[in-house]
Amino acid sequence: MTRSDGYLLDNQQSEAGQRFDAFATLFDPTTFRHIEALGIGPGRRCWEVGAGGTSVVSWLAEKVGPTGNVVATDIDTSQITGAARPPLEVRVHDVGAEEPPGEGFDLVHARLVLVHVPDRARALRSMIQALRPGGWLLVEDADPALQPLLCPDEYGPEQQLANRLRQGFRKLLAERGADLSYGRKLPRLLREAGLSGVEADAFFPVTSPACTALEAATVRQIRDRLVTAGLATDEDIDRHLANVEGGAMDLATAPMISVWGRKA
Repeated sequence: MTRSDGYLLDNQQSEAGQRFDAFATLFDPTTFRHIEALGIGPGRRCWEVGAGGTSVVSWLAEKVGPTGNVVATDIDTSQITGAARPPLEVRVHDVGAEEPPGEGFDLVHARLVLVHVPDRARALRSMIQALRPGGWLLVEDADPALQPLLCPDEYGPEQQLANRLRQGFRKLLAERGADLSYGRKLPRLLREAGLSGVEADAFFPVTSPACTALEAATVRQIRDRLVTAGLATDEDIDRHLANVEGGAMDLATAPMISVWGRKA
């Protein structure tokens, strides 16, 4: 991710760890399936961009083993420094503004990162630059504009309130430079960058305990921003959190689009 005083979802806020845990539950199986299909194993070199939490980098470190190397970068490494031991290196790094932290990587991976980076084009060039010939780029990012609702089945006042607050969240993201339709662009962007064998799929959780946990943590994290911007009242948020924690609503996420391609 990029350094920005306006970044909405700070890694140092207390809810960040809860969000990373929910992301791991929701999306790790998809991510791991893709990485395994790309043949990443012992002795490989990997760069995890905008690592956030530890689940992906710890799994990658086990995959590459003692003869491999995993470089995990983020603008805020507070959630991952405790996992830093060979073969895992942790570095503070801004993918949208700095040179890559090395070269000759077999895999460069970013999940739910580039949508937030103001200079996404530079970040993508940097990630491709860091690959060895024949190395794989795997980018997984959300496309909230494809599915903008928290409750796709909007059948009552609880769901209407939930979707209104989700609209406010999307507005805050867009104001901070997030591209809410970025995920769908990735196949074309990878082809235009010269990668071969570009393919993509999408994963769209519709309801699960992890979706519920993610929503509760996210709303608590952005509560003050929603109120300050006039997008919700404290009463709205208290009512929504009570509805969420009641466990009776079907809460969805934006589709996560996974795109992969190989450097010539």
